[in-house]
Amino acid sequence: MENSTDPSAPKYMQIAERLRRSIMDGEHPEGGKLPSNRELCTLFGVAIATIQRALEQLSVEGLIRTSQRGTFVANAPSVNSSGRDRVSRVLSTGTLFAPGEHCIVTRATLLVPPLYVQDIFGLDDGDQVVMREWHVGRGTQRRGLHVAWYPAQFAALVPDLLSSDRTKVKALLPKIIEATGRKPTHGRDDMHGRDADAREANYLGLRVGSPILAGAHRYWDDQGVIEYGEWCLPYRHVIGYEYEL
Repeated sequence: MENSTDPSAPKYMQIAERLRRSIMDGEHPEGGKLPSNRELCTLFGVAIATIQRALEQLSVEGLIRTSQRGTFVANAPSVNSSGRDRVSRVLSTGTLFAPGEHCIVTRATLLVPPLYVQDIFGLDDGDQVVMREWHVGRGTQRRGLHVAWYPAQFAALVPDLLSSDRTKVKALLPKIIEATGRKPTHGRDDMHGRDADAREANYLGLRVGSPILAGAHRYWDDQGVIEYGEWCLPYRHVIGYEYEL
């Protein structure tokens, strides 16, 4: 497990982050048993109290459950990858999704976007962008509805951007980087809670008006925005990410 956590963070937080990533990336499958506390002490070289604090944090997040038989990964844990997690995963592994996740692409086309998207990409009136819409699931669980926009010129360089084949959505960002020579150097996530509208409720299997977590992300380099996306998650899902202070 690669340690990407700030080394100045408390040790239990570093351990919690390494375990969290290994769970979300499928190294420890749903229902699978984690190593014993003593084994984790040996693995990380810390006291048992530090391991217990790390596991308590993951328990609060709903990622694990404990019993007299040990510590287990929760079945279908209600934890979603953040935008940072997903872009890190696709750049390191070539896939956008965690193990066990699947997606259905409902739209992939060139169109004239809403005015606020034109402003984000610095477009003139009538200019087009690539728009892709898909929803993500895991087993029978609906995990998110996503929409992403890309510069129109990317479509000629990466034809898969206009494909609805679900197998081609996994490695789009690496294909964009290879074809355009542009790699995101910065990103931003914005999130807020609100009620689901009819379209969102239909895709997520919720009642209209159910609470959801909605957000937007953008990735850019010194030439401008490479990807802008919006997403929403069902209620009772947790999303988190690390950062440096």
